[in-house]
Amino acid sequence: MGFYADHVFPYLMDWTMGTRRFRELRQQSLASARGSVLEIGFGTGLNLPHYPDTVTELTVIDPAVLLPTKVAKRIASAAMLVQVAHLSAETLPFEDGRFDCVVSTWALCTIPNAVAALREVRRVLKPEGTYLFLEHGRSDDAGVAAWQDRLNPIQQKIGCGCNLNRPIDALVREAGLHVHHLERFVFSGVPRIVGEMYRGTATAARAESA
Repeated sequence: MGFYADHVFPYLMDWTMGTRRFRELRQQSLASARGSVLEIGFGTGLNLPHYPDTVTELTVIDPAVLLPTKVAKRIASAAMLVQVAHLSAETLPFEDGRFDCVVSTWALCTIPNAVAALREVRRVLKPEGTYLFLEHGRSDDAGVAAWQDRLNPIQQKIGCGCNLNRPIDALVREAGLHVHHLERFVFSGVPRIVGEMYRGTATAARAESA
């Protein structure tokens, strides 16, 4: 992937997204996780300390191997069993209805085919399962969105594939998931083009009776 992507960017990402305010958002967003959980876009394992004790087992996937020594220590300190697989979210090797909960935090921006990954999320969720997401994406302010579009090619390079302008809620719905709760807010202290947040819960959409 190159020296920057392999050795510089992971440290910058881990440092930036491990700050107190990011930790608070993770804690709030993961509070309702339970049972057998799948996390897509595991990154450097920053979510691990924020899972509640209602989580009995955690499976995490990411195609990249980032900061392996630091990640191994975080996994060893986790309160639950953690299984790691280095693979893409667009094609998951799990049976239908495998998980009680699927989690993504700041991951959909980077997955090449986010809708395909979300369709897999829908498939592997149990009928009563929940998808928890905390993502940044396209602004509902036309002026900010225009700047996101302009700067997205640059962001993809410096952010190693990260996109500024994905409409997260639309992607979740396009994949056939039903959004039960959605909160939109601007994360202060960062440029608004990267601070437009989507936090919500979704389930597999049910077919309506004829």
